[in-house]
Amino acid sequence: MARRGTNLDRVGGFNDAVVLDAIRRSEQLSRVELAEATGLSGQAISNIARRLLDAGLVREAGRLRGAGLGKPRTLLELEPTGQYAVGVHLDPSVVTVVLLDLTGEVVARRPVNQVADEPGVLIDGIAKTIEDAISEAGAARDRVTGVGIAAPGPIDVERGMVVDPPNLSAWHRVPLRDELQRRTGLPVVLDKDVTAAASAEKWAGQGGSFVFFYLGTGVGAGLVIGDEVVRGSSSNVGEIGHVIVDPDGPVCYCGRRGCVGESSQPRYLVQQAVQAGVLAQGIDLDDRQAVDTAFSRLCRLAADGSGVPRDLIATLAGRIAKVVEDIANLLDLDRVVFGGPHWEQLAPVLGDAVRAALDGRFLLRSVHPFEVTGTALGADVGAIGAGSLVLDQTFSPNPSLALVGER
Repeated sequence: MARRGTNLDRVGGFNDAVVLDAIRRSEQLSRVELAEATGLSGQAISNIARRLLDAGLVREAGRLRGAGLGKPRTLLELEPTGQYAVGVHLDPSVVTVVLLDLTGEVVARRPVNQVADEPGVLIDGIAKTIEDAISEAGAARDRVTGVGIAAPGPIDVERGMVVDPPNLSAWHRVPLRDELQRRTGLPVVLDKDVTAAASAEKWAGQGGSFVFFYLGTGVGAGLVIGDEVVRGSSSNVGEIGHVIVDPDGPVCYCGRRGCVGESSQPRYLVQQAVQAGVLAQGIDLDDRQAVDTAFSRLCRLAADGSGVPRDLIATLAGRIAKVVEDIANLLDLDRVVFGGPHWEQLAPVLGDAVRAALDGRFLLRSVHPFEVTGTALGADVGAIGAGSLVLDQTFSPNPSLALVGER
């Protein structure tokens, strides 16, 4: 639903955002249609359209001839090169930088080559990769409005810190936001990876009420309820890793057995496959690259046939379905969306297996269905979500997160 503007004085910034957002949602609108969609007067729309055209944020896109009498209407659409936003996804196994244009399209993508546990080294690598992505896209540097970071929790949004994430042992209260701003000179916003991913799905037009189930080195849940991203009192919503799904499962670092985060890790699944004779002995479970390679092979074996590999993924699906079931029933959700660095590998088996495991367990199925889908945004959903946090500052009259260091 389009936001409504106000015809009161001195609210130009608010109304400009309302109009931009209406154009983004519909792709093309005439001034008359914008007035109808936003509730603003024709004169207000004319003034705003002139400002947005002069700023290079929108462009004219031909004329629309109606069935009735009257002059053809000039259509307005976003100018993709009007602004750019950088998105950074920080995951223990992969760090990705994307550059989005004003429409949210990815115009450049680069992995960070310097993936290291040492925060300073990695932040240097992220800053260099950002500059490389901007150059690759040929984007005007002064039109890059900011950087969004999607990081594993817990995070301290107010101070812009990453606070002791379980799978980044060297990251103790790292002021990532301010350090990256200092290196790039760009405004920066920090959010949780799962929240950024959920924001990306919403930004892409997939609203409603859903849980984004993140499958990376760890697991997490991003929430959108009634088209609004839920962040929680400290912006750390979605810490589901310690929900117990198997009392006889592996010992978690928290001291308990069978936490969904520990029992969903590629490391644990590879270990199970080795013990079952599916994968060769001798895989170093402390070598992240070796585990990722073995995990990819396990997923291929599961997708290619039945037997133990498929059973291992089906068992994983049952554990995940237990968590999804509880969240969906508690919050009356429409669907679960799976994504994250490991989703594409697991998707050929996991999606159908979760769907089967959930069958009959959603208590409101007689009122409305519950859908199981994968993200439409691919493996880069976290980075795209981080970039959309920056774009949202342009399109949202009341941004929920502030860019620090705005010029």
